Amino acid sequence: MASKIRRLGIVIALGLVLVLGMVVLVASYSESAVTCEIGTEGLPLTLADLSAVPQSVIDDATRLATELFGDYPEEYDDFVNQLLALYSEAQDKDFVVVFNPGGWGWNLVEASPGWWSIFDGIESELESSGYTSLMLNHQRAVDSFLGCLDEAGEMITGYQSKAKDLACRAEFLTTHIPDLKVILAGESTGAVITDSVMNLMADNPQVYSIQTGPPFWHQTTMLDRTLVLTDNGIIPDSFSRGDIPAMIGGSIRALFGISQPEDETGEILYYVRAPGHDYWWQYPQVCSQITNFLRQNFAIE
Repeated sequence: MASKIRRLGIVIALGLVLVLGMVVLVASYSESAVTCEIGTEGLPLTLADLSAVPQSVIDDATRLATELFGDYPEEYDDFVNQLLALYSEAQDKDFVVVFNPGGWGWNLVEASPGWWSIFDGIESELESSGYTSLMLNHQRAVDSFLGCLDEAGEMITGYQSKAKDLACRAEFLTTHIPDLKVILAGESTGAVITDSVMNLMADNPQVYSIQTGPPFWHQTTMLDRTLVLTDNGIIPDSFSRGDIPAMIGGSIRALFGISQPEDETGEILYYVRAPGHDYWWQYPQVCSQITNFLRQNFAIE
């Protein structure tokens, strides 16, 4: 009996050491998110010539980078460069639309056909009313083991640090481009960070959000200037509703190759099928709700 207890103690101790090591590893891990223009296959925005950027804008970018990444020189430089590149690309635009992916946070909108169609629809609606727009991807995590750990920790804390990073980018743009409107788009878990950012920017009337399929465990708290879709109008979103039996059934059918049409979409982290967890511009309810949101807030005809 004593030997069994001793072995159990050793296993628990090793487990605690492993968990502690992972916590220390994640705590020491810092990675700046990457913002890139849609259609560039993830190539970060860059700015080669600073001569056209006002000194006050440069000073503000360095101030924000110091607040977020003062102890990490490489991330500091990346953040400053991205802010200045963002400013340069957005300064002559009416709208900036930023996509926050679901899953682990590193996918591009190009990998989400439904949201690609929504981006096309939003851009078309804005263009038809004479507005210009800049459409962006926001990759908040790196495709790696550390990236997964970091993202998991952020999910648990409600994206405290990553939401601040994205909020700083939006605040920076709206401060230095007074007539600009920023729309933060969030898909699935990306809707959680979008909601967190909207809470941080509750007093900024230039920032809006469109969220589709937020997880069932997340209660959206910032509803002002926000559109939340939890139903695509075709099949109820099992992931947003917390319909576990529907997700289990869809996943089992897919595993054994007997999936039904509604199981072919709405994948959660590659393996779990969530019927109804897909949103396309072609779906009448999706199109009409987003179009109405744009018309009500931006006088789009």
